[in-house]
Amino acid sequence: MDESQLLKDCLNGNVHAQKRLYENYSRKMFGVCLRYAPDHCMAEDLLQEGFIRVFTRLDTFRSQGSLEGWIRRIMVTTSLEMLRKKDVLRFSVELDNAVLLNDETDDIPEPADPDAVLKLIKEMPDGFRTVFNLYAIEDYKHSEIGQLLGISEGTSKSQYTRARAWLLKRLTERK
Repeated sequence: MDESQLLKDCLNGNVHAQKRLYENYSRKMFGVCLRYAPDHCMAEDLLQEGFIRVFTRLDTFRSQGSLEGWIRRIMVTTSLEMLRKKDVLRFSVELDNAVLLNDETDDIPEPADPDAVLKLIKEMPDGFRTVFNLYAIEDYKHSEIGQLLGISEGTSKSQYTRARAWLLKRLTERK
């Protein structure tokens, strides 16, 4: 069954199609939620809430991009709303631009084990992890991150810089 037929069946209330849609994307989307959630249990809650939103808003999907990308955006938005409620960036401060690390000159050692890096990212403080994920993994610009999180672009940059420094320190300690 192709994706457009699956969408039509889901929109017509076909429970089997809805289950298939969930099964097709839940594993990847759980990974997305896990990157933002402080723990496994919260990631499961975010996934459930995200899929509730997917199914209630499926009629708004316009096939202008991939369905997976659309679902991913819902999962990220759901996760960010949770973080905003927790106010994880309340104590963030902007750093002077002079102390921001330059992405091109900041050498992060190449890890032997990518899973170890993911584990370290998971251990980051919430604010660091959120901005790091949005910028380095989801490819948002700092201005977009600022809008999404209700912070300034400078605060986004400083959180990213601090997250990179935090990660660099832990990676070099493990060498």
